[in-house]
Amino acid sequence: MELLTMVPISSSGNPIDYRSRVLVLGSCFAEHMGSKLEYFQFRNLRNPFGIIYQPQAIYELVRRSLERDYFTGEELFKLNERWHCFAVHSDLSNPDKEALLQNLNQGLDDTASYLQKATHILITLGTSWVYRYKRTGKLVANCHKVPQREFQKELLTQAVITGYLDQLSQLLRKRNSRIHLTFTVSPVRHLRDGFVENQRSKAQLISSVHQLKGVSYFPSYELMMDELRDYRFYTADMVHPNEIAINYIWERFRVSSIAADAYPIMEQVMAIRKGMAHRPFNPDSQTHRAFLSSLEQKIMVLRDSYPFMKF
Repeated sequence: MELLTMVPISSSGNPIDYRSRVLVLGSCFAEHMGSKLEYFQFRNLRNPFGIIYQPQAIYELVRRSLERDYFTGEELFKLNERWHCFAVHSDLSNPDKEALLQNLNQGLDDTASYLQKATHILITLGTSWVYRYKRTGKLVANCHKVPQREFQKELLTQAVITGYLDQLSQLLRKRNSRIHLTFTVSPVRHLRDGFVENQRSKAQLISSVHQLKGVSYFPSYELMMDELRDYRFYTADMVHPNEIAINYIWERFRVSSIAADAYPIMEQVMAIRKGMAHRPFNPDSQTHRAFLSSLEQKIMVLRDSYPFMKF
C-alpha cells in the first residue's frame, strides 16, 4: 500500500527547491526533518524556541512573533538555579534572567523576520495532551520539572485543535500569502501518557489537520505505524524511530515534497559532505592534497549558484 498516494502532499504545486526558505516547527521529529534539510543545504530555520509538542503552544509563539508581543520578566521563574519560561522548551533556560529574556525576544524577532521571507512551513504536532498551570490558568509548552501537582492535565478536543491551527494558518497567510503550510504528526508515541491515551491524542491531531483547507499533510505517523510496524525500526527505548526509520520517512518526504530539479544539487551536496567526513590514512600525501583541492573546487562551484551554502 502506497500511503503517500492517499494524501495530497503538495496540493499547491509548490514543492521545496533551493530557492525556498523553510521554517520547521514542532516536536522532536521536526528536528530530524530540519536536520535533513540542513544537511542538504536547504535554507531553513529550525525550532527557534526549542522543541514544542502541542498545537496551542506553537500557535501562541507564532502569534507573539508576528505581533511583536514581547516577553516580560514577569513571565519568567527560577527553579534549580536556572530561569525558565513556560512558553518555550527548557533548552532556552538560562542561569541569567536578563540573558533568557533577551534570547526569547530575539527569537520572536528572528521568527517574524524569517516568516516574511518564508516559502514553506513544516509543522510537526506531537500531542493533544496539555498542561494547565493552576496558578495562572494558562496552558504551558513545557513544565520544566515543576511538580506535577501544580498542573492540570487536559486533552484538547478536535474542535479546539482545529481552531488553533486554522487561526495559525490565517495569521501566517495574512502576513505572507506565498507560504505553503504542511502539517505532519510525530511518529514518536507518548507512552508515558498510556497506550490508549497516546492513540486518542494522535487521533485528535490527525482528525483536526484534515479539517483544514489549503494545507498539505505528510503522513509521518502513518508511515511509522503501517509501513515500519516492527521494533527493528526503533531505538533502544522502543519509542523513538531509529536512523533507518528516519531515513525511510525522509525519502518519502523527498519524493513527495521536494522538487525533482533539486535532486542533482542534493547529490552534489551529499558527495561533498561525504568527502569532508573522509578520514585519510596519510593527510600529508599528494593524493589527499589533490582530493582536498578537488573538494574545494566543487564547493566553490556550488557557492557560485547558491551563496548561502555553508560547508
